[in-house]
Amino acid sequence: MIKTNSLSLIAAAITLALSTSAQAEQTPKDNKEKVETIIVSGTPGGAGIRKIDASFAVTNIDAVQIDKLAPKSTADLLKAVPGIWVESSGGESGANVFVRGFPGGGDAPFLTVSLQGSPIYPAPTLSFLENTSIFRLDETISMMEGLRGGPNPVVSNGQPGLTTNFQLKRGQADTEGTFKYTTTDYGLNRIDGVLSGEISDDLYYMVGGYIKRSSGIRDAGFTSEKGHQFTINLTKEFANGEFNLYTRQTDDTGAWYLPTPLNVEGVDAGFTQLGTNNRKATIYFGEHNTTMNVDIGDGRGWKGHVSGGSLKVNFDNGWQLNDRFSLTQGDANTIGLVPAGSAMLLSDVADNGETATGSVTGNEYAGDTMVQQYGRWIVLKDIEAFTNDLALSKTFGDWSSAFGIYTATTSAKDWWSLGNTAYHVLEQGGEVLDGIACNSDVAGCAFNYDINSSGDATTWAIYTTQSYQATEALKLDLGLRSEQHEVEYSVDEGLDGAITKAVDYDERKTSWTLGADYSLSLDSGVFVRMNKGYKMPYFDDFRDNYSTYESGESLIKEVTQAELGYKYMGETGDLFVTLFTNEVKGDTFVRRPGVPAEILTNEATGVELDYSYNHESGLSINLNATWQDTEITESPTNEGNKAQRQPDWMLRVTPSYDFEVSGMYATLYGTLSAVDDRFGDNENTVVLEGYEKLDVGLIVEPTEGVKLQLAVDNLTDKQGITEGDPRNPDSPNGRYIMPRSVKFSVAYTF
Repeated sequence: MIKTNSLSLIAAAITLALSTSAQAEQTPKDNKEKVETIIVSGTPGGAGIRKIDASFAVTNIDAVQIDKLAPKSTADLLKAVPGIWVESSGGESGANVFVRGFPGGGDAPFLTVSLQGSPIYPAPTLSFLENTSIFRLDETISMMEGLRGGPNPVVSNGQPGLTTNFQLKRGQADTEGTFKYTTTDYGLNRIDGVLSGEISDDLYYMVGGYIKRSSGIRDAGFTSEKGHQFTINLTKEFANGEFNLYTRQTDDTGAWYLPTPLNVEGVDAGFTQLGTNNRKATIYFGEHNTTMNVDIGDGRGWKGHVSGGSLKVNFDNGWQLNDRFSLTQGDANTIGLVPAGSAMLLSDVADNGETATGSVTGNEYAGDTMVQQYGRWIVLKDIEAFTNDLALSKTFGDWSSAFGIYTATTSAKDWWSLGNTAYHVLEQGGEVLDGIACNSDVAGCAFNYDINSSGDATTWAIYTTQSYQATEALKLDLGLRSEQHEVEYSVDEGLDGAITKAVDYDERKTSWTLGADYSLSLDSGVFVRMNKGYKMPYFDDFRDNYSTYESGESLIKEVTQAELGYKYMGETGDLFVTLFTNEVKGDTFVRRPGVPAEILTNEATGVELDYSYNHESGLSINLNATWQDTEITESPTNEGNKAQRQPDWMLRVTPSYDFEVSGMYATLYGTLSAVDDRFGDNENTVVLEGYEKLDVGLIVEPTEGVKLQLAVDNLTDKQGITEGDPRNPDSPNGRYIMPRSVKFSVAYTF
């Protein structure tokens, strides 16, 4: 049951959206004719289908909605998709994304991010890398689709969980452009631009990107957030199809925010340990204790490109060919301060039992100073992936048939030095201390784990989808996929030049999906679907579970799902309600490198709601909500417990109101998010309390082409906790949601 303060905040948000100045002349903008929604996710080779005809649940978020949601990262945007729990409090990169009831101890094991229909990196999650870390939002995005379950296990890379597909804006006959400047109360300076038009007959272009700088929403005292991105999208239309090419070049890094001590004075949602006095460090690694000087301020990010394209051809005999391809190359490094254990008094660890000296300032700190161990973790990751998805389809009367071939090559080269732990003064930018024995020991105060690894994976799959229009109202479909997955992987643990773990892996699995769609009317229907799919293992799965792999286990996660849905798409609103149940066998959870894996089976049942309403008066409301019951059904020690970090319910409501005042168009809007309590561990001993978060915004268009926007995130400065300490659930550490921030932008569109 939703808490009382949650309901009152919902009421406040709706009241705010309806409230306008008494002097305002409330004349709404002219309502535009509703455009029929076409989706490409979940279809062979990206062939389009009307959303109302789809026998699965898809959420669409366009550029206007993205502006109102004002996400701070790609992962932050995914909160608008029902059934998705997102922990985006780690910064621009390194989010944890969980799909309705699917298990996971971190990262995003059941999320695939696609651009123009192609996966940007086929492995959903590697250690220190999930898909959203290598994708940045900007003004070049026109739409995002979010598909949960459905035919996902059969098409594209066979992701059984959530596939998000971002579509780029494309040029038209008329030249159009937008220039946008954004600033914030934490010193962000960002410039976005996009330009599109026609180069020659039927050849269109779109170019755009951004450049930004700031010291971070959690102020590090130096420029800890910096980046730029440039995108080109070219489309050539011809008589019976089109050819598309794009490239997205990105260099964007930011501070990596980790859990911090809870219930300690001065440590809240605005706190970061990173600062000028600790960003430079010397680490030791390998059997000879080799040294390396590092800059912790380099943070976590992506420097590389995602490039690709597509070919669509309609042949005279009714056959259609769709081919999509993508190449991703670059560096996705992670450098940061990682807490180890609890905060404590300096007197408990100082050599003399009383004081210690700052290694940078030379200041003497008293025994009642709070200190904590922080590791200087270095992860250097060089990744590359190439995918191709070719599908051939044809309709024979009431029967539609498609056949596809999906191939992917994925590689990752890693160099890690984890640990390098030392006691720091617990304060913003707190320095390392002299006078504590383990701080001067090259082995540090806690564990060290160093590796050098190389991995290559090849996936080859054939698939088919078949659909039959049994009656005017009833449509049946099925899909099959046979996938061959091969992995070659070598690890040097200890950086002594000796391979300690080697993998030569080759497995095949067959996935399937069955669905039925029944049209109740032109704008409503019901659907039912079942599917069975697999999450294949990649490099870190073998390193973390090497003894299990050597014993003959395939390390494949088996996912079975069922859905029953109702859909309505009318002139003034859309409603999608989906009942779901799923089971995931073979999930593995590793608390930190080197400790044994826990192997689990998880089950979940629930319902998700996706509703939007648009009234001619200018009022619109979007609501998404999820209720679920999760259970660990097989576990050595935790059978019967709830899945970790999965709330029983989530709610997000976004009302907005368009009006006219003094000849200017304006939109007042707000978003209320509420989430239930969660458990921070599989043992269900660490409770992460639920919270509510309120965002508000105002858009004003004083003249044609000019738009001003003011957005306040976390208006009440709620100190919500998204996660505990995954490396040590018993430690009183947690990661706060982002503190209150104010963003202002001015844009000119022509």
